[in-house]
Amino acid sequence: MSEAPELFDPRVLFGAEVAAVAETDPRVVVVSADSGKSSGFGPFMKVHPDRYVEAGIEEQGATGLAAGLATAGFTPVFCAIAPFVTCRNYEQFRNDVGYMAQNVKIVGRNGGMTYSDLGPTHHSLEDYALTRMIPGVTVLAPQDAGEIQGAVRAMLEFEGPVYMRIGASPVPKVFEPDSFVIGKGRHHRVGNDVTVITTGYESLEAITAAEVLAEHGVSVDLLCLGTVFPLDDGLILESVARTGRVVTIEEHYETGGLGGAVCELLAQKLPVPVDVIGVPHHFVHTGPYKELLASVGLDAASLAARILRFVNR
Repeated sequence: MSEAPELFDPRVLFGAEVAAVAETDPRVVVVSADSGKSSGFGPFMKVHPDRYVEAGIEEQGATGLAAGLATAGFTPVFCAIAPFVTCRNYEQFRNDVGYMAQNVKIVGRNGGMTYSDLGPTHHSLEDYALTRMIPGVTVLAPQDAGEIQGAVRAMLEFEGPVYMRIGASPVPKVFEPDSFVIGKGRHHRVGNDVTVITTGYESLEAITAAEVLAEHGVSVDLLCLGTVFPLDDGLILESVARTGRVVTIEEHYETGGLGGAVCELLAQKLPVPVDVIGVPHHFVHTGPYKELLASVGLDAASLAARILRFVNR
């Protein structure tokens, strides 16, 4: 029997990596909306109290404050609960950060349904759609512990506005941090029957689903994207040209997210059958995270069954 993989708290990893980069980059500052310790910034607050700004429960003001800091040459990182930094402050995100092309990094923690015990008000199932609609904003969704570390380094080196989603549930380390590149996906598994494109934590479920499908004779070409937008067009088009059909998987509403972006690309470049797998467009109830995933068909077993039906259709 193989040992269970070591699991890591995404918020702890995230906060530690920001603090590590800040040691050598004095431009890095942190902005909080009354959630610094919950975002993993406890160590940063102790080591760099002069570079930690507490705005209180005022996400709109915190976003404007971050934009102002960027104007002064700093690299602000603003992190709070995902719907509070994408929905509540959307006008400020759009105008102060996006329109002004400010070098602000906005991070939504407890993303997707991982704040499962607090229910729909704390789920973020529309964040990819909202943020990718702001011109010039890069949208990241690291897929495991290694990519969280790599994505932090990459976004702090990147010049321009970035939104990154991290979850709350512990995740294993599958990918090496140094291999994360903004805008580039991972060709994780080579196959010829169907292209499966996934992002965020759902990539871990998709990897397992692909293994199950192999036992049923289905060869999956699995593309794991740590960047939701802009897409890795070349990687996607090369794969789809071989397989002729696509499944997208994401912990986001079926409309507007990764699936929408992939369909927009393929409609222009290479029209093929596509099955977009995500959360049905309704509010999801409260409950244990794994049970919520299964209830909307995003667990590995449900994914494998749906992809099998799609391939055999």
